[in-house]
Amino acid sequence: MTGFEQFFVELADTHPKWNFVYFYQDVERSRIITGIYYTIGLSILTVFFSVVVGLVGAWMQGSKNKIARMTVQGFIQFFRNTPPFVQLLFFYFALGQFTPTHSPDGWLEVPIISNFGWAVISLSLFAGSYNVEIFRSGIEAVPVATREAAESLGYNRFQSFTKIILPLCFRICLPSLNNNLINLVKTTTQAFGIAVPELLYQCISVYNDYSTSMNAVMLLMFIVFFLIVGLIAWSSNALEKKLKIPGYGV
Repeated sequence: MTGFEQFFVELADTHPKWNFVYFYQDVERSRIITGIYYTIGLSILTVFFSVVVGLVGAWMQGSKNKIARMTVQGFIQFFRNTPPFVQLLFFYFALGQFTPTHSPDGWLEVPIISNFGWAVISLSLFAGSYNVEIFRSGIEAVPVATREAAESLGYNRFQSFTKIILPLCFRICLPSLNNNLINLVKTTTQAFGIAVPELLYQCISVYNDYSTSMNAVMLLMFIVFFLIVGLIAWSSNALEKKLKIPGYGV
């Protein structure tokens, strides 16, 4: 046992309510590392797919097809008007019953979409419904004259959207998008409800083994999320400054 580990062993003896067991117990340390790994992975995937959903939805909202526009509106209303935790349970326990399974060992039937996969799908669609409206507002903020100029140059709708409107829209939307993505990262803790082994799930497991570690695991979880969210906020602010167009207002 190293001096670092010995310090926390002695701290647990003298201050039982501050038992940092994950610093000197290999099993508990492994749980915390796994939890951080899953939390970061879940955050990255949900942020990416929610942005994709938002872009596709905003594109469809500008379609001339009424069915496409109504489909997007129905999607937005469903995911914005129901709690994300209820959506998570619905996807995993309800829709999960109808997904195909496979048998890697010839005996056990395993769903092709795991609990982690359902968490990514559910949370991405939830945040994506807000991103649709964020991107829509950004698209509408692009001056009409800019769109007309793109059309006069021979751009079709897709080319105009990807090469002219989207770059400007992204700059306008970035502050609001940043807020939504930060909230999404914090919402990933709800994945513990379907046994995704992210940080909250692992912290509860550590606490169940060592009841004196509650303060220590909650402090760790607070610090980890503070760092992750802080990194996202810093990156977004740096990107916003880098993409700023002098004289354009964004």
